Amino acid sequence: EVQLVESGGGMVQAGGSLTLSCVASGFNFSLNTMSWNRQAPGKGPEWVATISHPGGLKWYADSVRGRFTVTRDNGQKMSFLQMQSLKPEDTGVYYCKSDDYRVPWGQGTQVTVSS
Repeated sequence: EVQLVESGGGMVQAGGSLTLSCVASGFNFSLNTMSWNRQAPGKGPEWVATISHPGGLKWYADSVRGRFTVTRDNGQKMSFLQMQSLKPEDTGVYYCKSDDYRVPWGQGTQVTVSS
């Protein structure tokens, strides 16, 4: 089955840290550029970060640059989003996404940051 499964979310206080994980299955993960998006309550999806399929290139939204780090382990078919210095505005459901349109989004993982 082609799928992405996110995990690692939770509730933290502002200034705290979380690391999200995304496990891929059913497709050639190592050939896919992977992204993390998030959706805050009442808002549309927001792009957060992207990592190229070899892993050497990374891009970040201005709102998270310097605080978040995206990585991947092609052998384990996983992508990670390390989040530090979390702010209440980082609250939302976080999703990993493949650049292959045939790979459906996962169910997401909830991140809640309290002030």
